[in-house]
Parts: sequence; structure tokens; C-alpha cells
Amino acid sequence: MLDIDGLTLELPATARPLLSDVSLRVRMGEVVGLVGESGSGKSTTAKAALGMLPEGGVTTGAVRVEGTDALALRGEKLRAHRARTVAMVHQDPRAALNPVRRVGDFLTERLALAGVTDRRAARARAVELLDTVGLPDPARRVRQHPHELSGGMLQRVVIAGALAAEPRLLLADEATSALDVTTQAEILDLLRTLRAERETGMLFITHDLHLAAAYCDRVVVMYAGRVAEHQSARALFAAPRHPYTRGLLDCSPALGEEDAVIRPIPGRPPSLADSFPGCPFAARCPEAEPECETWTPVATPLEPDAVSGDEGGPGEEGGEASCRRLPESAPGPASASGSAPASVPVPGSASGAVSGAVSGSASGSASVTVPAEGSTR
Repeated sequence: MLDIDGLTLELPATARPLLSDVSLRVRMGEVVGLVGESGSGKSTTAKAALGMLPEGGVTTGAVRVEGTDALALRGEKLRAHRARTVAMVHQDPRAALNPVRRVGDFLTERLALAGVTDRRAARARAVELLDTVGLPDPARRVRQHPHELSGGMLQRVVIAGALAAEPRLLLADEATSALDVTTQAEILDLLRTLRAERETGMLFITHDLHLAAAYCDRVVVMYAGRVAEHQSARALFAAPRHPYTRGLLDCSPALGEEDAVIRPIPGRPPSLADSFPGCPFAARCPEAEPECETWTPVATPLEPDAVSGDEGGPGEEGGEASCRRLPESAPGPASASGSAPASVPVPGSASGAVSGAVSGSASGSASVTVPAEGSTR
């Protein structure tokens, strides 16, 4: 579905690449989470699938969507790619909608790009799309302006627009972070249902590690434009292998742990004005050694059986981590500090909420319960 291989993006007047040797894959019907601090390159990586990289940049590597190199597309082929193959749902739905145009105009314009040119057919399809995403009285909603709808309703409108051309790949860039918890649950439930029905691949960008643990099939952790680690969601949160991943988990608050100590990662994320000859995380890493400051990050394959399955059988699919101290840095406890994230309330079931959990045991090991698919509305 989506195959990014060795993507590097360099911009003029910057001390380091915006993206450096980024590789990730999204299969058909799969949700891949993309997490990391602000400025780590998550949104830029996602927009590469649309061929939307900054002007003036020098790009190497490949970004293939269903076998087509998105970075090589131009003109009509690029417009068709953005209109039909890949769609993006942004964090702020109001920024995606023209405040003086009706909701129906937004949807019919998207449908026209997808090839629906008959106005009556487009309007009927717009009403159908709003009904699909769960908006009540869709025939009335198409005649309303954005200011007449709530934030959750607008996000449903934007999702309807993204689904207008039935894309094969959906990019969700913090699509629920601006919503209240109840509305977030409904939107995630909707996205899960649509994904199951249409076999749509999804790249899900979020800062919520607990949500990624229970909602995504696999999780990619980015830092300073590089992939620090990627594993199945179960394996990543039960046995994180990169110190940065463990640092993110240690500073994530968890419900039900009144005495838990939140340990923030020291320092600040590097900017594009910061350069480093070795590991970009070395200056903030509690496990760093002098050699780390000159070691160029190289992805180390992780054993597939590093995390046992639910029934004690074979573990999840192996991933990769870029740390010089692997396998020495592989933790005994689930965290370098001996802590692991606790409960994870996750939206998305037929009843309006799916429960997923990342629970720590007395020995420090952890297990992740990922919600079942196929919920319906």
C-alpha cells in the first residue's frame, strides 16, 4: 500500500536533513501509528505520500503508493493521485473548510475531482457520505455553513470529504487531538469501521502513546527526522528497545497510578539548526556513552520472539531499533526506570468505547490488550 524506503530530505540553510533515511510500510487494511515529539518529522513523512514536500528541498529515496512513486508524479497524474488514491485528515477541520461555502459545496468539489460531474448525482452522493460518517439529518447538513456545526461534526465532514473518492490510503494527522474524549471515541470508532469495510490502509499520527498502543497494529517512533524504533504495538509497549521510546513512555501519565512518577526527557528536541555527527538522541539519553556521539544510527533488526504472544506462543512480528547499545540496551523491566504505562482507555467499539490496556506487573513487565476490529455503528 504505502512503502517509504530510505527517504531523505535536505533543505537549504539547515544544519541537518529534515528527514534522514526514513523507511516505513503500511499494508492494506492496516493502521500504522507514527509518534514522536513535535518537530520529529511525522507530518512531513505523511505528506510525502501526497508528493507534498517543501520546495527547494533535495530528496533521495522512494515513496511508493500501490507501486507508484509519488515523488515522480507531475501534472494531471499528481492531481489524480491526490484526488483518488490518497486522502489526508488534518487536525483542525475548520482550517480545511471555506467558512463562506456550504458543507455540500466542499463535498461536491471533492466528488468532481473524483470524476462525479453530474450535479444531482454529486449532491446525492454528498448526502450519502454524511450519512455514512454518522451525521444526523445529512440532507440538512449539506445546506449549512461550517460555523453552524460543532467541532466533532466538522471533523466528520472532513472525513466524509476524504472518503469521497474512496482512497486506498488515509493519512490521519492528529485527526482527533482537538476533540473532547467522547467525540474522539466516536471518530476513532468511525475510522475503524470504515477501514474494516473498505480495507483502507491508514497512517495514524498522534502524540497519545496509549492511544497508539491500543488503536494501531504497528507503531513507528520518530526523533529528529529519523526512525528510532518500529515494532508491533504489542511489542513496542511491552518491551521498548530504544531509550527514546522508553523516555516517551516514562513521561506519559497513566490513569489509575496515583503514586506514579512522571520522568520527563531532559533537554529539548533538536531544531534544524542543530547538527550532530552521531546519534541525535545522545545529548538527552540517560544511557549514552562517549561512542554514541560519533556513531551513525543504523537500524538493528529485532527478534520476532522478543515478546511472547497472549497464550505464550510465538511473539509478534519483529521490528527495528536504531541504538548503538543494542542488544545491551534491551530492558529487563519494560522501562529503564522500572515503570510501564498502566491502563489505556481507548475508544472504538460498537458500544462507543473499546477498552485497551497497557498494564504493568510487579516485575515490571507489561502486556498490551489491543481492541478487536470490526466494530459497527
